[in-house]
Amino acid sequence: MNVFSSGNPPHCFRLKPRRWAAWILARFGWGYHIATPPSPRCVIIVYPHTSNWDFVWGILVLWASGWPLNWVGKHTLFIGPFNWLFRRWGGIPVNRTSTGGFIERLTATMLEQEQMLLVIAPEGTRRLTDRWRSGFYRLALAAKVPIGLAYIDYGTRRAGIESYLNLSGDEQTDMAQIAHAYRNRKGYDQTKAAPIRLRPPEHTGAPPN
Repeated sequence: MNVFSSGNPPHCFRLKPRRWAAWILARFGWGYHIATPPSPRCVIIVYPHTSNWDFVWGILVLWASGWPLNWVGKHTLFIGPFNWLFRRWGGIPVNRTSTGGFIERLTATMLEQEQMLLVIAPEGTRRLTDRWRSGFYRLALAAKVPIGLAYIDYGTRRAGIESYLNLSGDEQTDMAQIAHAYRNRKGYDQTKAAPIRLRPPEHTGAPPN
């Protein structure tokens, strides 16, 4: 597995940072850093995800940094006026009960785009679970894209993307590397942070979170 941190990207992203979002983060004592993606297409995982506050700080980091990120959320969030709003903010709804080849469709969508940085919370819920959902892993392998290791650390009040890695396809080795990267990260409620191990896929079309 190759691990990347920062450097000159092999492509050009159009960044649109919003200073007011950076001001809000600073006002509440938060800092952020997003390492430069090594590829125009990446799957970005966020861990741990234990509170609704994660969305607040995460979206502020998105706006403050100006990176063109998309994110996957459960379809029940995209209701009424929130449907338009969340989609405008980069959201992509997913129905976790669907059995209709979501990974295949999302892989095709990524490969059709010139640039796509897709954020997924692999725990799939704010509640404590016994392991991660495997969709992000299968998606990154299928699309042959790196994985970004994003975090919202309430212990240090830092958020962002620390590094990127290319999966080897050896699940045990890859997950050990990911667990090592997140070993010191603290969620809002650390008692709800899931162990870093994958749940076996129930079917090939399972949603990524």
